[in-house]
Amino acid sequence: MARFQYVTQIEIDAGAVRLLARECTAAGISRPLVVTDAGVRAAGVLDRALAALGDLPHAVYDRTPGNPNEGAVRAAAAVYAAQGCDGLVAVGGGSSIDLAKGVAIAATHPGPLAEYATITGGAERITAAAAPLIAVPTTAGTGSEVARGAILIVDDGRKLGFHNWNLLPRVALLDPDLTMGLPPGLTAATGMDAIAHCLETFMSAKVNPPADGIALDGLRRGWAHIERAFRDGATDGEARWNMMSTSLQGALAFQKGLGCVHSLSHSLGGVNPRLHHGTLNAVFLPAVIRFNAEAESMRREHRLERIAHAMGLPADGRHDDGTAVAQAVRAMTERLGLPTRLSAMGVTEDLFERVIDGAMADHCHATNPRLATREDYRRMLADSF
Repeated sequence: MARFQYVTQIEIDAGAVRLLARECTAAGISRPLVVTDAGVRAAGVLDRALAALGDLPHAVYDRTPGNPNEGAVRAAAAVYAAQGCDGLVAVGGGSSIDLAKGVAIAATHPGPLAEYATITGGAERITAAAAPLIAVPTTAGTGSEVARGAILIVDDGRKLGFHNWNLLPRVALLDPDLTMGLPPGLTAATGMDAIAHCLETFMSAKVNPPADGIALDGLRRGWAHIERAFRDGATDGEARWNMMSTSLQGALAFQKGLGCVHSLSHSLGGVNPRLHHGTLNAVFLPAVIRFNAEAESMRREHRLERIAHAMGLPADGRHDDGTAVAQAVRAMTERLGLPTRLSAMGVTEDLFERVIDGAMADHCHATNPRLATREDYRRMLADSF
């Protein structure tokens, strides 16, 4: 039996942030903790969100790290408690939104975060007591604003997923104007993250026809607009809107399941938290696409042909081995100025066994269309190196 659920209220439009105070009131939040990072504050985007709160009392935590961790969750939860907050507003990229989800757990549930991780069987321990959250994304990448999950590094160094419908933001306010000042490099990395979500969830063999349709349309939008956003993002509002939609659609779709790209990225990101998740996804995609090409579900449902069509590649009927799609992804990554090899990111081969350990245990491992072995992961790492 297939089960899928779409329940998030989404507002997507230029200027949508102006609805923030109204939506806090509707969600029963009278004193939010605004979770953000130093970059969002420095760019002036936080000021726009705080102005939209008007007279609503609030507190601010602005020390979200690039890869959110349990220590930052504890620090933000302490501010939440000390300031008497009753809800959360996340203003930022996926890191800030995921950190806020961690606070939603930690501020209302006892014990360490690892007890609530999906891979440890703790997802069902997250109850309706979780603090309500409104998400205001400032990047177009993770789509965490419409997802029921968060990725957090726990105290023992593992990068774990936390999934429960009680973590789903009550409202997602998607304002593409907030992304107009995003630097080209971050536009590229977050945009490839969104494209990776669309690609990988469509390749998953799990049954979710609505997710497949959403993912393919998101891929089409992202592939057509990411270079425009990268090169002229300060003025091209249409490109920014479409990239925000790609991010949204990738996350709506990936409840179906992801796969080896994210198993590897989550694991390597836990080993070296300085590595950008979206960039890692872009680097791993070509090797995983070629690996997945041999999956029975990929061939039976002509999934690579459908992917190629969404990307505007020639419809020559020769996409079964994944080579053309993989090459197109690598070429796009290169045009966007991102590294295309792990070695260019400072990754060394001596880390491979640790990365494989984490990938085998990751919650995305089981939903890849082919179940990867340790040797499969070793080849994918070598191909990406």
